[in-house]
Amino acid sequence: MMPFLRTLCTATLCAATLLPAATGPAAAQSSLLDYDSIVHPVVDEDGMVVSQNEIASRVGAEILAAGGNAVDAAIATGFALAVTLPRAGNLGGSGYMLVYIAEEDRVLALDYRSAAPAAATVEMFLDRRGRINDAANYGHRAAAVPGTVAGFAAVHERYGVLPWADLIAPAMSLAQDGIVVSRDLSEALQWGERRLSSSDAARSAFFHADGSPYQFGERLVQPDLAWTLQRLMTAGPRDFYEGEIAQRIVADMERNGGLISMEDLAAYEAQWREPIRTTYRGHEVVTMPPSSSGGIALLQMLNMLEHFNLSAMGANSAATLHTLSEVMQLAYADRTQYLGDPDYVQVPVETLISKAYAEERVSHVSRTSASPASAVSPGDPLAFESPDTTHFSVADSAGNVVSNTYTLGSSFGSGALVEGAGFLLDNQMKNFALRSHLNDVRGMQSNVANRLEPGKRMTSSMTPTIVFRDGEPYLVVGTPGGSTIINTVLQVILNVIDHDMNIAEAVQAPRIHQNWYPDELEVEPGLSIDTLRLLGSLGHEIEFSDTIGSAQCIRIADGVFEGAADPRRPDARAAGVRNVGTLPGYRW
Repeated sequence: MMPFLRTLCTATLCAATLLPAATGPAAAQSSLLDYDSIVHPVVDEDGMVVSQNEIASRVGAEILAAGGNAVDAAIATGFALAVTLPRAGNLGGSGYMLVYIAEEDRVLALDYRSAAPAAATVEMFLDRRGRINDAANYGHRAAAVPGTVAGFAAVHERYGVLPWADLIAPAMSLAQDGIVVSRDLSEALQWGERRLSSSDAARSAFFHADGSPYQFGERLVQPDLAWTLQRLMTAGPRDFYEGEIAQRIVADMERNGGLISMEDLAAYEAQWREPIRTTYRGHEVVTMPPSSSGGIALLQMLNMLEHFNLSAMGANSAATLHTLSEVMQLAYADRTQYLGDPDYVQVPVETLISKAYAEERVSHVSRTSASPASAVSPGDPLAFESPDTTHFSVADSAGNVVSNTYTLGSSFGSGALVEGAGFLLDNQMKNFALRSHLNDVRGMQSNVANRLEPGKRMTSSMTPTIVFRDGEPYLVVGTPGGSTIINTVLQVILNVIDHDMNIAEAVQAPRIHQNWYPDELEVEPGLSIDTLRLLGSLGHEIEFSDTIGSAQCIRIADGVFEGAADPRRPDARAAGVRNVGTLPGYRW
């Protein structure tokens, strides 16, 4: 362990000692207004929006206050994040949305994941030695056909209440008038300089003429992005795929060697899919189906963990964390092996999320030592994801909720900003198994299900989730974090259901992450030295991570909304409807 980490861990109390004793699901739920906890959520009775940026959360809350529903607020929040959180909020990316409509008592899953352009081939992204090259990561060729605008339009057409233009207007004003650069955004621009150098337009948008990035306290105005948002307000969402915005995207592609064509854009559609679900200790957990790989893995882990008394083991104890690590490894191995776009490959969804399959898989959990990767089913260690995604959760007073995760891929995506349109494009081409025609480093077959094909949607760990208790929405959960997303969502759910934490405690508690490969257990600071030593004695290779995920979550009980913004992201905030108009600070 590095000296500064050893000092930090020694000085930091174990999270389990700071949190209420784990009493399990049978314990009576504590009042939302109890003050016996150190960490408290934002509480409101009229609705809640939680996102990774305060301005965007307040935009969503204002939409609720103006008579919009959770769908309207989610759309407005998503557009606002494209202005205020340019490294992840987006128009040029994609994602997944889970929607519960109270009047229909129905959950719907919206897949607006990016798709490969028709001209894309695997060979474009490999060098002469068969290694993945920079074209999959940086610049215009890394960009897939974006789905965000189509996704927002699809859910608005079906369930929106307020006019489309009204939901974009706050974001347009923010882009046109400018936002004050926060410390978080200033630092992001500094460490994102290399990526943003992929495009002259990006450098012009986010850096001064002398090459320096915008600094904390300066005003960042985005006139080209304001033009695009205004165009979406007046011409409608199809302009992004068939009109003047589309023409600007394609012209930028042609100037810079990109792959997206007018035909690709016109052919893109968001897909409504049937969500997947399981039960966990009396709760119903509903989440995204493929093309997301996150939902299946989450349900697999919950099904396996029902075989263990986590409440008795205790929150963040060595026994609990070892068990989680073993279960995570098994689920991630299956995820890599079987998951792909269901429009292109057959995914054995029902088998993977069945209780019977979980019972068989849990027999492979070692109680006494860490299982090496070589003892677990093979996957593709060469496919990779970036942690820079973003999530927001919304709930309204009518009982509707939205859980939405969307992304540019890497922080600031491909770094390619559409000239004259002001928005960044993603780099999701890297999320295909680009070496699926080869054997992996251990001689095992790589993930064929996620191989690149024209028009196909790459898999993702994004896992927007809604948990129901007694038939009513109880938890709205999601996070960014690349491959860590699934495990973060899992731990937030376990912290509430098994360890009786309030939602703020559940979000703040230290996390771990275990993939199938590499053979290491990532841990955040905050676990006790004794716990770390016990994990080491079981054979876990401990790897410290500054942060894992950024969960933006809501708990709903007795008509009261608890909002918890993850402190791992300094600009994240929860905004309740009742008080949003009285708060000092930014209004459009």
